[in-house]
Amino acid sequence: MGLLLRVLIGLVLMAGLVYGGLHALGSLVEPEPRDIVVPVPMPRAPASNPGG
Repeated sequence: MGLLLRVLIGLVLMAGLVYGGLHALGSLVEPEPRDIVVPVPMPRAPASNPGG
């Protein structure tokens, strides 16, 4: 029972550290806004088929 309790406490502490780190990154770090330009090719006109 002692080993199981130590493992569970260790996992809870590790999960708390990960959660705290993610929370800190999400609330303290501001992303730098950038403009993104994506060229969109124009569609080609269908080739005319005089033969039908």
